[in-house]
Amino acid sequence: MMIYGDSNSGNCLKVKWVSDYLLLPYDWIEVDTMKGGSRTPEFLKLNGAGQVPVAILDDGRPLAQSNAIIRYLARDSDLIPQSPYLAAKMDEWLFWEQYSHEPFIAVCRFQMVYLKKSLGDLDPDKVKRGYSALALMEHQLHNTQFLVCSTMTLADVALLAYTRVAHEGGFHLDGYASVRRWIAACEKTLGL
Repeated sequence: MMIYGDSNSGNCLKVKWVSDYLLLPYDWIEVDTMKGGSRTPEFLKLNGAGQVPVAILDDGRPLAQSNAIIRYLARDSDLIPQSPYLAAKMDEWLFWEQYSHEPFIAVCRFQMVYLKKSLGDLDPDKVKRGYSALALMEHQLHNTQFLVCSTMTLADVALLAYTRVAHEGGFHLDGYASVRRWIAACEKTLGL
């Protein structure tokens, strides 16, 4: 398998972490998105949306979108609960991550780290919604060790990617003890 990704992207790291955790062999092809690496004609043949990550499966078929890739790679593994209900709860978190977490936490991080904006230059609504996402995670993780059950699932991998670097986007985790505990537990499980 080949993984085209940007090592600075949480979405790409999800795919790397799942592959490493499951001991799946792969070649990592670094794509510098800040220099247009995902906009070249060659890359656009792999993913017309011009986004990383893209996994080229062993049979040559491309697969894009980080959560779709990790869902495919982790089939029949301990990262997906056996219970259909718990698997659906995991998917619930995966969908929520892309719609209600990543657009705020990751976007603020991108703006501060790569566009060199100050905290005061960020869209206040994005900051507010980022803290709302962290508050929901804190509430859940106050009651459970991981997001879905007592063991790590793909939901945890997906949400770890940008939560662990939320401070780079101006989000302080001081009031989120359960989130901080969970970050440490996920990193230990993944060997990060």
